[in-house]
Amino acid sequence: MIHLHDIRYVRLGTRDLQGAAHYADKILGLRQSHRTGNSKNGQTIYFRSDSRDHTLAYFDGDPSDHTTGFEVRNMDELTAAANELENMNHRVHWGTAEECDARRVEAFINFKDPTGNSIDLVVNPHHCGVHFFPTRAAGNTGFSHVGLRTTDPKRDEKFWTQVLSAKVSDWIGAAPLLRIDEVHHKIALFPSNRAGVQHVNHQVESVDDIMRSWYFLQKEGVKIVFGPGRHPTSGARFLYFEGPEGMVYEYSCGVRDITDPEYQPRQFPFGAESFCMWGARPDIPEFNGK
Repeated sequence: MIHLHDIRYVRLGTRDLQGAAHYADKILGLRQSHRTGNSKNGQTIYFRSDSRDHTLAYFDGDPSDHTTGFEVRNMDELTAAANELENMNHRVHWGTAEECDARRVEAFINFKDPTGNSIDLVVNPHHCGVHFFPTRAAGNTGFSHVGLRTTDPKRDEKFWTQVLSAKVSDWIGAAPLLRIDEVHHKIALFPSNRAGVQHVNHQVESVDDIMRSWYFLQKEGVKIVFGPGRHPTSGARFLYFEGPEGMVYEYSCGVRDITDPEYQPRQFPFGAESFCMWGARPDIPEFNGK
């Protein structure tokens, strides 16, 4: 089994790099850490949300081009992971020196899960020695999880739990919420007809930050697509809102940890009440079975 140590970053293509960068700065409250490339060959802009070098990178490219990066502990584990994936007939790409520089890691491999979601496994990703300060009073404490689309939840759940090291915390209908450490989930797989990142989560300090952002986002004309609310699965209070090219972002706080080795995953029915125990209704296709 391939052990996922932690989630690391999301890379998102965009047709409007400057607009996406403005959104990450002014709306998400993330701080730009680097900019590489040029207007001729394409640029990438990197953003911090915590002590990591970056957790979000926007690059000139197709808005449907998404990659999620996960850290493994060392080169031996990375090599073993590549061999295991190749033995299962998954195409593995070893990052070139230039590609490693672009991801700011020592080494990485890229592969796709059975739906076609692009996944990086990385070794020795860079950290930042400068304390993170959000660019607005968002209360941001760090990038925490992603929702990924799946064209076959049962098949992909098997891949993420039997090939990778994820464990099911709960299900909402067929959608598994998966953990790779004590946090209730770092990956969630939502039924869809295509691959790609479905939403990107950042943690904030408190429900006060969520409510402050609710008012701020409305004032800025940002579309709220779900919440404020509270997930009955993880217990997290949340707010979902729309970003560039329709990407959904989430702020949440108070997510539960699972420390009991005998914990039994719970089955929730697929419905609005399983996404929010306060009564909020999502305007998100995958949360509405579309």
